[in-house]
Amino acid sequence: MSRTLFVTTALPYANGSFHIGHIMEYIQADIWVRSMRMAGHTVHFVGADDTHGAPIMLKAEAEGITPQQLVARIAAERPQYLNGFKIQFDHWHSTDSPENVELSQDIYRQLRSAGLIETRSIEQFYDPVKGMFLPDRYIKGECPKCHAKDQYGDSCEVCGAVYAPTELIEPYSTLTNAKPLLKTSEHFFFKLSDPRCVEFLQNWTTGENTRGNKRLQSEVLAKTREWLGHGDGEANLGDWDISRDAPYFGIEIPDAPGKYFYVWLDAPVGYLASLKAYCNKVGIDFNTLLDPNGSTEQVHFIGKDIVYFHALFWPAMLKFAGRKTPDQLNVHGFITVSGEKMSKSRGTGISPLRYLEIGMNAEWLRYYIAAKLNSHVEDIDFNPEDFIARVNSDLVGKYINIASRAANFISKYFDGELRYQGDTSAVQANWAEAAERIRNDLEAREYGRAIRDIMAQADLINQAFDTAQPWIVAKGLTDADTEKRTLLQDICSKALAGFKALTVMLAPILPALSHRVATELFGMNRDFVWSDAAVAPTRINAFKHLMQRVEPSMLDALFEPPTVATPEPQSHIPGGEPIAETITIDDFVKIDLRVARIVNCEHVEGSTKLLRLTLDAGEGRHRNVFSGIKSAYQPEALNGRLTVLVANLAPRKMKFGVSEGMVLAASHADDKVDAGIYLLDPASGAQPGMRVR
Repeated sequence: MSRTLFVTTALPYANGSFHIGHIMEYIQADIWVRSMRMAGHTVHFVGADDTHGAPIMLKAEAEGITPQQLVARIAAERPQYLNGFKIQFDHWHSTDSPENVELSQDIYRQLRSAGLIETRSIEQFYDPVKGMFLPDRYIKGECPKCHAKDQYGDSCEVCGAVYAPTELIEPYSTLTNAKPLLKTSEHFFFKLSDPRCVEFLQNWTTGENTRGNKRLQSEVLAKTREWLGHGDGEANLGDWDISRDAPYFGIEIPDAPGKYFYVWLDAPVGYLASLKAYCNKVGIDFNTLLDPNGSTEQVHFIGKDIVYFHALFWPAMLKFAGRKTPDQLNVHGFITVSGEKMSKSRGTGISPLRYLEIGMNAEWLRYYIAAKLNSHVEDIDFNPEDFIARVNSDLVGKYINIASRAANFISKYFDGELRYQGDTSAVQANWAEAAERIRNDLEAREYGRAIRDIMAQADLINQAFDTAQPWIVAKGLTDADTEKRTLLQDICSKALAGFKALTVMLAPILPALSHRVATELFGMNRDFVWSDAAVAPTRINAFKHLMQRVEPSMLDALFEPPTVATPEPQSHIPGGEPIAETITIDDFVKIDLRVARIVNCEHVEGSTKLLRLTLDAGEGRHRNVFSGIKSAYQPEALNGRLTVLVANLAPRKMKFGVSEGMVLAASHADDKVDAGIYLLDPASGAQPGMRVR
């Protein structure tokens, strides 16, 4: 029976590019969606950028652009990643959209009508310089437990203690270095602790969907027991603060001027907003599609770090807003490299864009990730040596090897015609059974098991081919050797029928390659569906090379960015001056570059070029630095901004005072060239005192 499914992945935060964790999740979901479509099911697969919140607002402000401009810049990057890795969403949207405003406010009104919204006055840290309430991650101070310095407002990275920001010793704002004030504000709460919510979540988390499958994996269910208890009335659910005060980039709360929805309220509603925008585009009735009593299945693919939001808040919000609740949460672990957490500085980070830029085949990564994934919440590891071995041995050495060897005989001796000796019904039934087994494994997200099964079948095909020794049969073959010709044609035809069946099974994982096999080798005018596995092909076209092997040098290039060669002399001089003489790394490390925050900036009386900067470089004191950037910046535009400081430059006594370092800026060497002056600033998230390496 045909099914209708609404499938999403977690929404990436729109303040940065995709990382390999995003790509892993999208590949997992894309494989599942493609497999379901091959079975004849209707799937609406949508995604969106998560665009709201203080971090995006502050990053945009630091860059001198609007949040919408920042989000648009990030969104413009998305297609190269998605297309590059053959990830085929039906629609990609944004939470900063009319659909999300409408849906978020409607859900809020429904929750309010149900008596599940409550207002309370809370005390919160406020930055008097920035003029805003501070999220926990923008407050630092001394840990109240172990007394480590410069710890965040919610937890200590040294001892692991969790605490309220008000417990910090000597707290300060990371935005301006100012001492925050405690101010009272009225906040809105979703009453998750309400007995109605608790009862619903007890049933929803332990229950089954309409297909009789558990909504949650066993590991996720066990995690929810920590919050909900074991049905003994001991639920430990806190009410959820769903509001933030202006200034804030987000969706306004109805009937509450100056109040905005906390980003985590409107972010999952972005799933619905993206689907609604897609429905409007293609002419589907959104409300009918997601009728709470309808047959559409709602499936979310997410990482293990956001289970709390998706297994508690999200279904409760939907239930008491009168909307359809999720049928299934598919939760995965993280991805590591050679057993280590991702880290660019340690050379254990994989840039998806770099992977594509150096010419690595996207379907190598799709295959490798699939081979590692299962239905459990387990981390998977990218090991370069294992990656090379799996791709070269499995895909090239086993799978493609079948077609490359058998097709040549068929083209050379039989003009592409395939024929089989005897009754092929048993063989076709075997391939139909195998394809159904693989289809079931993929639907259950047992991708690794499916690939092991596929490769075991490839081994059997290769073994049968080697045992038959067609190259011996073909030796000295003439048109008169009818018996030998029949035998050779049968050997190679069966191998190619097996290759076709394997390609059908791999099609959700290798969509581009399977498309080529279907259209180029077997002459079809469409992509494969599951039922094609049992259909024995009757003709092939000339075999074309399908996939190259992975070269170890590619992995070296992936993890080690290429060195920039010394340029040859040229007529064009970059920036108005030639590149300086070559230095060694020893020369470079003598310069101590540090991230610094501009605590204050002011004009220097009597100077037409200088600004006086007061800098926090994480030293427990402030530095005074003069910089000749007055022509490019107004002082107030630099307050709170990060920059790069030459920290070990000898202090210089000037007419206006002592300058204790130098900030870095870019400009053209020729003052007559109107190119401007550009102060260098680190990406959002860098902290004062971090060394630039």
